[in-house]
Amino acid sequence: MSFDYIMSILKPMLEGAQSTVLLFIIAIVLSIPLGFLLTLAIRSSIKPVAWLASCYVYIMRGTPLLLQLLFICFGLPMIPGIGEYLVLDRFVAAALGFILNYAAYFAEIFRGGLLAIDKGQFEASQVLGLNKWQTTTRVVLPQMFRIALPAVANESVTLVKDTALLYAVAVPELLHFAQTAVNRDFTIVPFFIAGIIYLIMTLLLTALFKWLEHRFKFE
Repeated sequence: MSFDYIMSILKPMLEGAQSTVLLFIIAIVLSIPLGFLLTLAIRSSIKPVAWLASCYVYIMRGTPLLLQLLFICFGLPMIPGIGEYLVLDRFVAAALGFILNYAAYFAEIFRGGLLAIDKGQFEASQVLGLNKWQTTTRVVLPQMFRIALPAVANESVTLVKDTALLYAVAVPELLHFAQTAVNRDFTIVPFFIAGIIYLIMTLLLTALFKWLEHRFKFE
């Protein structure tokens, strides 16, 4: 396999990787705060809010991401009466599906982080005269995010790999261009190159989270 051939397929695959990276950034930036809001809703003293948030997390975690993507891309436009207003661009629809799905997972991660905080720290905050807002922002949230950081890192790596599902809803991305090259040239080299690109992306992401863990002195 010549170097020229590798370079010829590498360019379109890197263009596809741009869609992968863009989807990852959109999904991670929006799903983390949405997941945190869901955590607060689940722990809300208003029972209907807590119940609805819990049901949402259960449904999104209990059904395949691929099914959710197919429903948003192809199912919503088929709803009688309002379907014509729910026709979204494929990439936008896929990004929406990833955000809604991963927010549910991040909600559970943050909930676990909150449960891991010793209740004695709440009592200590009251003794020190901190009000509820100060206790939340200065004591609870920093510890929760630090505890949740390894799980968030793991979920983020999974998100990078899940972006390959864009292929199933006909959004051109890295795997799409690799499959096209394989079908056209009858060689599995594009699959190896796609694998290397995914490994590089996950390696960089892992290094970033390792730096964050070290930055916040997580042990």
